[in-house]
Order: sequence, then C-alpha cells, then structure tokens
Amino acid sequence: MARYVLIYSGDQTSPSRVEQDAIVADWEAWYEKMGDAIAEGGDPLGASKHISAVGAPAADGDGGMPASGYTVIDAASLEAAAAACADHPHLNRGGKVHIFEAIDLH
Repeated sequence: MARYVLIYSGDQTSPSRVEQDAIVADWEAWYEKMGDAIAEGGDPLGASKHISAVGAPAADGDGGMPASGYTVIDAASLEAAAAACADHPHLNRGGKVHIFEAIDLH
C-alpha cells in the first residue's frame, strides 16, 4: 500500500449556505466511502507565498497552481488512487484533483 497526496485546485466560487451544506454532505459521504483509506483528512488551504533560489524575489499568490486544499490517502497504486477519486465531490463543481505519490524515504 502506498500513500498519495491529493491536492485540490479550481472551484474558487462562493456557494450559498444551502449549496455549502450540500457540498459538505457530499464530502462527508466520500470520506465515509473511503473509510480506512483516508490517511489524513487534510484541510482547506489559505494564502500562499512562493519562493525560489536564494536572492530571488518571493511572489504572493497561486504561483501557477492555485491549491485550495489537500487530503492524504492510501491506495495500492497510482491507478487505484485515481479510480478512488473518480467520483470525488471536488470534481462536481469544476475543480481538479491532482494526485501525487508520497515517496517514503525512511
């Protein structure tokens, strides 16, 4: 079993309270469906700052990848992780789910 980091982007809209309640219910249902495969529930992401080489100016903003949150899951393969995300509720509002394998260096 490998670990995968899901990074969410897109869907920067401000839903109404009713829409927000429905979105939360969809996410809760997805987390419940995933069960023990959820290694870390994650969090929404806020303001960001991007840095590069020493001496290079730092930039505020999304830096080309406006990440809005993350979750960490366990899956047998990258393909299995992608299949588990096929019905992810973030996709329902035009968002994207970027899936990265976490490499264990220990």
